[in-house]
Amino acid sequence: MALQEEPAGAAATTSPIPLLDLASNDYLGLSRHPGVIAAALAELESSGLGAGGSRLVTGTRPVHLQLEAALAAWLGRERVLLFPSGFQANVAAVSALADRHALVCADRHVHHSLLAGVRASGARLVRFAHNDLEDLERRLAQARSRQPEQTLLVLSESLFSMEGTSPDVLALAGLCRRHGALLLLDEAHALGVLGPGGRGLAHGLEGVNLVSGTFGKAFGGGGAFLATDALLGEWLLQSSGAFCYTTALAPPLAAGALAALKLIQSRPDGPQALLKRGERWRQAIEAAGWRRPAGHGPILPLLVGEDGAALALQQRLEAAGLLAVAIRPPTVPAGTARLRLVLRQDLPSGTLPRLIRALGPAPTPLTP
Repeated sequence: MALQEEPAGAAATTSPIPLLDLASNDYLGLSRHPGVIAAALAELESSGLGAGGSRLVTGTRPVHLQLEAALAAWLGRERVLLFPSGFQANVAAVSALADRHALVCADRHVHHSLLAGVRASGARLVRFAHNDLEDLERRLAQARSRQPEQTLLVLSESLFSMEGTSPDVLALAGLCRRHGALLLLDEAHALGVLGPGGRGLAHGLEGVNLVSGTFGKAFGGGGAFLATDALLGEWLLQSSGAFCYTTALAPPLAAGALAALKLIQSRPDGPQALLKRGERWRQAIEAAGWRRPAGHGPILPLLVGEDGAALALQQRLEAAGLLAVAIRPPTVPAGTARLRLVLRQDLPSGTLPRLIRALGPAPTPLTP
């Protein structure tokens, strides 16, 4: 039976029949990979379930240090720090880069955890239009004109979880450098899927000061990390309450993440098959009369419009044995309720025609 518990804005399902999952973020199917499970089980038997303390007291295990070093090498960064959750990592990241004297410019669709980090930092927040670098440049130029020495921080994501879209990260990083702004890029949904070898869209670029990532998506596990240079990494280590004052990432999760990383590294061209499948799905959905889902990655938002229509479509898919959860306000803007379809490498063949049949005709106002 499929049973999901979601925050306000998402529709839970309690279907009494097994459903084919088109909603979760296990993009590479690694949560059930035998090698990942075996690594986590071996660490569980060796270290126990929990770390038993914070990283700076008794919580650090060899697997934590191994994972941090492996991630740093993979991403081309000098320092990586692990966190128990992506929410904690993002709060820590913003708080490390901004204070009450800073101005934060955030994409209008950034994750709630980044906004929580802004509130915790005390910085002033302005929002720029989604992936609109002209709007961002206007705001940065105005800020520099008003206060030339003010700390400026830009927040964006490399793959937005509800839109399926990505910014031009190269242009974004260049824009931040021109205006002397720091750039924090959340790569939670991109790592393992986008960029060279799945290293994300920030890989190899100058001007991205801090990258946040999680193990709860393509890595198939749980926990998170921040990747940066040596100086900022040391600052985080010494000053971040979100790192210092919490129990360390569970050792089995760290071991599972390390095994998942090795699998991703062993298949550097692996994400391409998933992206090609995403293109086929977008074409088929558009050919069926629906608005083409935005973006190029494994997240395909199927815009429906009104809340009731999105819920009805979710129920229609459930009746066909498919799980695709309706996402509604306040998670997305009013009038843009959608089904968030998610591709995984381990979806069985024949899933796409099954989906197209279950969707049926598109709502007339949303027909291209």
